[in-house]
Amino acid sequence: MILKEEREQVVEFGKKLVELGLTVGTFGNVSVYSPKEKLMAISPSGMDYFQIDPEDVVVLTPDGEKVDGEAKPSSEYDMHRIFYQKRPGVNAVIHTHSVYATTLACLHWKIEPIHYEVAYAGPDVPCIPYVQFGTYELAVAALQAMGNDHYACLLGNHGLLAVGSSLTYALDVAQQTEFVAQLYYNTRVAGGGVNLTDKDMKNVLGAFQSYRQR
Repeated sequence: MILKEEREQVVEFGKKLVELGLTVGTFGNVSVYSPKEKLMAISPSGMDYFQIDPEDVVVLTPDGEKVDGEAKPSSEYDMHRIFYQKRPGVNAVIHTHSVYATTLACLHWKIEPIHYEVAYAGPDVPCIPYVQFGTYELAVAALQAMGNDHYACLLGNHGLLAVGSSLTYALDVAQQTEFVAQLYYNTRVAGGGVNLTDKDMKNVLGAFQSYRQR
């Protein structure tokens, strides 16, 4: 089977999205890229995460050409492949509909540095305006918003996008961003929190470079 290990990872991490409360039903999507094979494995469209087998996971080129898999790939495959094409070092993409991140996305609020753990995603978490789901325009907007120094962004009226060097890191980004999204919403409702300074965030971002064991 082509990309056997990567397809098994997509199955495993798809289940984690549901178990961790980062999405419900068949929504959200997961992909992982193999730099060696120059191919990506992505979750199929509209399938229950607990019913997906590795054979159901679709293998595509970064240009979107199907290489293997009978199922239809996620409708958001453009939003995955654009990062593999244009953002070196990104080897995994996770899209969720987690409650607080999606709430902020519906408010069109970016996540300011209210807590140091926002540094998992970057100096802040930008929010883009609503763009039709499943379009290349959405993929371009997300890529532009994240640039080269962000690992997450909010998709207006839609959800959260998280990327990383591995699925483990991308999932961590998605989890920590949801946590900070809840804190940010709560502080705004309570009248406003106290953000960390640019200096604080610079120090945190530097410290995080050595925090995670690879």
